[in-house]
Amino acid sequence: MRTLTRRHLLGTAVSAASAAGLATVPARAVDRTRAAADDVADALRALPGLRVIEERPGAEPGYRFFVLGLRQPVDHTDPGAGTFEQRLTLLHTAVDRPTVLFSTGYEVPLTPRRTEPAVLLGGNQIGVEHRFFGTSRPSAALDLTHLTIRQAADDHHRVVRLLRSLYPGAWISTGGSKGGMTSVYHRRFHPHDVDATVAYSAPNNVDDREDSAYLRFLEHVGTPAARDALKAAQRHMLLRRTELVARYEAWAAATGDTFRIVGSADKALETAVLRVPFMFWQNRTAADVAAVPGPDASTDALYAWLDDTAALTVYADSTARQYIPYWYQLGTQMGYLDVPTGHLDGLLRYPDAIEPRSFVPRDVPMHFDAEAMPDIDRWVRRRGNRLLFVNGTQDPSVAEPFRPGPRDARVQWVPGGNHHVTIAALPPGDRAEAVAALHRWTTGGRARTSGSGVG
Repeated sequence: MRTLTRRHLLGTAVSAASAAGLATVPARAVDRTRAAADDVADALRALPGLRVIEERPGAEPGYRFFVLGLRQPVDHTDPGAGTFEQRLTLLHTAVDRPTVLFSTGYEVPLTPRRTEPAVLLGGNQIGVEHRFFGTSRPSAALDLTHLTIRQAADDHHRVVRLLRSLYPGAWISTGGSKGGMTSVYHRRFHPHDVDATVAYSAPNNVDDREDSAYLRFLEHVGTPAARDALKAAQRHMLLRRTELVARYEAWAAATGDTFRIVGSADKALETAVLRVPFMFWQNRTAADVAAVPGPDASTDALYAWLDDTAALTVYADSTARQYIPYWYQLGTQMGYLDVPTGHLDGLLRYPDAIEPRSFVPRDVPMHFDAEAMPDIDRWVRRRGNRLLFVNGTQDPSVAEPFRPGPRDARVQWVPGGNHHVTIAALPPGDRAEAVAALHRWTTGGRARTSGSGVG
C-alpha cells in the first residue's frame, strides 16, 4: 500500500538493466524520430474522448512525455450512469516500436520513467491511473459501487482499443504489486488486448477466508533470530503503547491530522504494530535485521523505527483518505491477509485492526464477492498464456502466488528478493529466459488465447 512500495518496484532504469547484462533496445535518436514525434500531439488530440492535458519535460532522449485524460463510463454496462476522466500518461518514441501498457493499480506517476519492459523493448509506454484513484474519480460524492475488477478491466480495454490506432505493433502489459494484479485482471476479461503480460510481485488471494499461506510464510521467512527480533520489537511497542500513542497524537496535532477513519491513534498504532513483520519483509532484507530495536531501545527509537517500517502517516486521515478505494477493493473482492498474533496475547485491543473495513468509512457499504478471486485464478491456471510472473522469495505478498498453466507462461523467483524485484535481479539463466520470452512475444505475432476469456 505504501507509496514507496509501488513506485520503487516499477521504474527500472536503463542503467540498471545494462548493468545486469540485459539486452536493451536503445531509445531512438532524436533526429530520426522528431518528424514523426511532431505529429503525435495532433494525432492524440484527434482521438475521440481523449484530452492532451500537457506535455511535460524530463523525458529521455528520443522520447516525449504527455499527460492525457480519457473520458470513461462510470459503469461500462450503463451509459446513463455518467462519466469520469481517467488520467493517462504517454512516453512516446515511435509508432513502429512495441507499446507497454503500464497498470499502476493506484494513481499514475507524473514523472517520465520507463518500466523495465519498456526499457528492454525500447518501446512506447502508456500509464493508466486506476479508476477512482488520484484524479480519476467521478465528481459525485464518494460512491465506490463501480470500483470492481471488471469495470477496471473494461477501462483498460477502451484505452487499448483507442490507442492501438496510433500504435499498431505488439503490446505488452505490465505492473507491480496491485498494478500487476490489475494487468492480470485485464487479461482475464480481454485476453486478446495485449500480446503478453509481465506482472511483478502480484498477490493472488484466492480464498479470503483461508490465510494459512500468509501465516506460514511469516512464521518461516528469514532466520529464527530475525523473526524473534521482530516479535520482540512488536511486544516492546505495545508494552509502551501509552508513550507511543502520546507521541503519535502529538504528531497529528502538530500537522493538523486526525484519526476519524480508523477511529483513534491507539487503534492506528496497534494496526501499524501488527503489520510490522509483513511490511519489514516486503520492503527490507536480511541485512536490515540488525537495525530492529532491542529491549533497551528508547521510546524515540521505537517510534522512529515503527514509522520507518510501517509508515504511521498511512493510518491518519490525510493519507488514509486517499487509500479508501484500495481498502474498499480488498474488502469487496481482492481480500486481505492475516498475521501471526499469538506472541501478542494480552496486548491487543482491536480484533479487527487490520481488516479492510477499518479503513473505509462506515457509511460506505461493503459486501464481499467470494467468487471474484477464484474466477481470476481459474483463468490464469486454465487459459492464461504469455504470462510472466516475477516474484521475490522473501516477499510475504506472494505467499499465495499465481500459478499459471502450461500455455507459454511461467513464474520466476528472485532469491532473497522482496517486493521490489526486477527481471534484472533474476538468476542469469532465468533472466535470459525472461528476456528471450519478452522479445519473442513482441516479434512473433499477436497472441492467440484459447477461449473468449469471459464466463
